[in-house]
Amino acid sequence: MELRSGLTLRSEPPLRSRRPCRPLTGPYGDTDGVDHISGLPDDLLLQILVRLRCDRAAAHTSLLSRRWRGLWRHLPELSFRGLAQVSRTELCLLDIDVPEHHRYSTAGVDSLLRTAARLAPVVLSLEFRGDMVGPEIPVELNIFHRATSISLNVTNRVGYLYLRHPPLPAQGGEFSVLERLSISGCYLDIDTSVLVLQCPRLRVLELRHYWLFGAGVVHLHSTTIEELVVAPDLCIGGIDIVAPALKKFTMDTYMTKDFNVSVLAPMVKDIHWRCKCAYMNVAISEMWCLHELNLRMEESVCVLDLIIEMRNIPPDDPVLDLKQQIVHLPNFSVSRLDLITWGHVFGAMVLNLLGICAGIQSLKLFIDRVEQEACPPNCPCVGPQDWRNQNISLMALEEVEIHNLEGSGHEVEFVKLVFRCAPLMKRMTVKLSPKVLPGNSGCKEICDILKAKPSVECCL
Repeated sequence: MELRSGLTLRSEPPLRSRRPCRPLTGPYGDTDGVDHISGLPDDLLLQILVRLRCDRAAAHTSLLSRRWRGLWRHLPELSFRGLAQVSRTELCLLDIDVPEHHRYSTAGVDSLLRTAARLAPVVLSLEFRGDMVGPEIPVELNIFHRATSISLNVTNRVGYLYLRHPPLPAQGGEFSVLERLSISGCYLDIDTSVLVLQCPRLRVLELRHYWLFGAGVVHLHSTTIEELVVAPDLCIGGIDIVAPALKKFTMDTYMTKDFNVSVLAPMVKDIHWRCKCAYMNVAISEMWCLHELNLRMEESVCVLDLIIEMRNIPPDDPVLDLKQQIVHLPNFSVSRLDLITWGHVFGAMVLNLLGICAGIQSLKLFIDRVEQEACPPNCPCVGPQDWRNQNISLMALEEVEIHNLEGSGHEVEFVKLVFRCAPLMKRMTVKLSPKVLPGNSGCKEICDILKAKPSVECCL
């Protein structure tokens, strides 16, 4: 049978699938008063129930006659909208949806889960959209010993569910057959490393719109996980992942100032990270702070995108060791820097970042001046005066794009610096600001620099 979820399940043999039809009387076999539909074999009656497309309606057919009583329990797929008391064992798929108008308590949720556990579903889907009675309701999922897939989604507006679990048993592996676990909208009162240890066959783990108790560090060491989604609603302290089989990794989170990254996943091919710093300044130098870090795949190439803004950082504000974070990221070959400069000098800061990302093959630099302002005398953004004469090794760098240049003195010096540090460059593209006129002295100087590099494909 093809299910709405896309899974194909084998129907369980009905208990009375070969029951013969009742003999019909009368000259034409249609004596008045005979229930001809009830006389059909069980397998045909089950097809009728399947076409009702509503398990509550299917259950209500038990009221028709003794012949229909309990027949709905042998459907290979059940989907309940609301709290339902049912009695059946070894169900293939169980989908329970608590509607928005329903209010439920700890006792109600516990009773629902215990009843669902007696059905021993292979695939379990739980969605709570109603309001909760009380600020918090604990949930235990370890009672579903036969489940290979569990999905718990909470979208209520009042109260919350929190996932708890007893201490790890000596033998481990309480979810001995679980392969897919998806949790959304819950508090996690459990260490993710303990959770993974209890799932020795887990291949897919999705944690969306959740909150972590305690320090909020996601620890995950697994030899079986192939797909991982980490998308909490609040800041987390960091991630510590060792997953040799991991192929797809999605993360969307807020970074704290002491955010730490440690990822060992040599097989990962599909990456999409988004680490935001919207509610705090994560300083990366004396005057520059990190707003957002993105790591993603584009046409099988890993791209690191940093959004950086010039800000006046308080002297006592802790500075993020960006180098320490970048060296623990998966290998990337393209770096995109979005700079909100407010008209300040960016050369010293970008030079430092290029030293950290020395192995990149492509650099894309986007300059956003917003409301440009003039640097005050002795502005710290100028940095060390000798940055224009420094040399770093960028032997892998082959392509460079610089967008929105205005041709100021420090921008011209930066173009010279890039050429000097990347001797194997193959292509340089410079896009000037719309405000720059062809006769601008800086524009002419940049044009002369590009003409002096005949071995490089240049575009102005």
